[in-house]
Parts: sequence; C-alpha cells; structure tokens
Amino acid sequence: MSHEEEIELVRGSGNVFRDFGDANPDLEQAKAILAAKIIGLLDERGLSTRKAASLTGFQQADFARLRRVQTGRFTLDRLIRIVNALDDSLEVRVSVDRRASGKSAPDREAVTSPLVSAS
Repeated sequence: MSHEEEIELVRGSGNVFRDFGDANPDLEQAKAILAAKIIGLLDERGLSTRKAASLTGFQQADFARLRRVQTGRFTLDRLIRIVNALDDSLEVRVSVDRRASGKSAPDREAVTSPLVSAS
C-alpha cells in the first residue's frame, strides 16, 4: 500500500469498560477477568459445559453464557463461587483506589490495576 495514513494513538485507562463509558466499569472488568479465568480452567481441563455443570452443581447454561462472555446475569460473588468450585486454590485480591472511582478520559493516564485479579 503506497498510501500512508496518519493513525491517532489514544492511551486507554487500562479498563476498556471505562474507556467506552460503561456505567459500572470496575465491576464489568472484574466480571470479565473472572469469566476469563473460568474459561481458562475449562480449557485447561478439557471440560465441556455439561461436564463442568455436573462437576460443580452450576447449570450448563451458566457455563455456556460464560463461554460467550455474557456476564450480565452473574454477580461477582457467583462468579467467584464458580471459580472456587472449579479450582480451590484461587486467590482473589480486591484493591480500592479512590482515583479510579471517577470517570477518566481515554487519553489520560489512569490506574491500570484491576479491581479483581484472578491468578
């Protein structure tokens, strides 16, 4: 391609939900992190949604929703309970940073540490 385009680079806040103006960006990021952890555990163990349901007592539909990263029907504590049912060695850290509680513009430097870290 001989045509050069100028690309604007915008620094994000570290939370895509905040950058796109979600009403509850920290909560949504925490839920996304936990959903990713659950998907990772299912993949790591080669578990289908049905097998995960039979092992944990949660509904197969819950795991199917999580596979599609549809976290709207889940509370944070429910996601934590699902992770714990799959892996009892989970460590969940919660940190509160008052600077992150307000909305910040995508081009401003903001806190990059997540509300919940699943490792």
